[in-house]
Amino acid sequence: MSLWLDMLGSEIRFVDTRSFGRTRIAEAGRGQPETLVFLHGIGGHLEAYAKNIVPLADRFHVVAYDYVGHGLSEKKVMEYTPLVLADHLGELLDALGVKRAHLSGESLGGWVSGIFAGRNPDRVARLILNTSAGLPVRTEKGKAELEALKTLSQKATGQAPTYESVRARMQWLFHPDNQEMISDELVRTRLAFYTQPIMREVAPRVLGMIGRHDEFLIPLDKIRAQTLFLWTEHNPVHDVETARIASQQVPGSELYVMRGKSGHWPQYEAPEEFNEVTRKFLTSGAI
Repeated sequence: MSLWLDMLGSEIRFVDTRSFGRTRIAEAGRGQPETLVFLHGIGGHLEAYAKNIVPLADRFHVVAYDYVGHGLSEKKVMEYTPLVLADHLGELLDALGVKRAHLSGESLGGWVSGIFAGRNPDRVARLILNTSAGLPVRTEKGKAELEALKTLSQKATGQAPTYESVRARMQWLFHPDNQEMISDELVRTRLAFYTQPIMREVAPRVLGMIGRHDEFLIPLDKIRAQTLFLWTEHNPVHDVETARIASQQVPGSELYVMRGKSGHWPQYEAPEEFNEVTRKFLTSGAI
């Protein structure tokens, strides 16, 4: 199915933030009493949530957005860290007039969400860390995969993106049995973002966050929001054991491992299960 058919019923618009400029959002369910904000992964964009925004608008005011330096949001030549992106999230909530929201972040999105929740406990209702980065890597396999990812990212910064390189990077995100989900439209959408001229300066700064992973770990002991660690058996770098150990450091948190086949993008690879678990956890605090 087309990304835009998946997102039919959502509104795509730009919101001005104080320090980070124009921010592209996809929004549905405006008027619902509770807001749910989706945060994508590094080098990603809001289309990562194409299969979740409209279905979950039956219960929530749903917002997915492009970080500064990503997608079609403003590009700034600056230092990029999860702390900076957490500040961007706060300014976006302010611009939308949202005082308190549920957060669900995948990969870098979980990293940013966790940092934001630790720093702003009064602004986070419930928190879903979806195959999140920003956790201490516990296994030798995970440590090796993180080093390999750092190497790949360093190589990518010196090369112009191509259709083939973007597709190869997306293959890393998906379960081996879900490679057919990487459509031509999805690859070309991401390639269009990557080939914006300003990205020659911005992309290396964004990808540099991977090499600094352990400098900005999520302050798990400061998270007060009820938290769900949503994981997959095939998630690279941060495996289930890493998530299990991290979940023990957040009082009252739960760990859910996806039953459907999925890798690093469960919200896209197994959307029906993801949406069901998300709806249940955010409305009841249980899974």
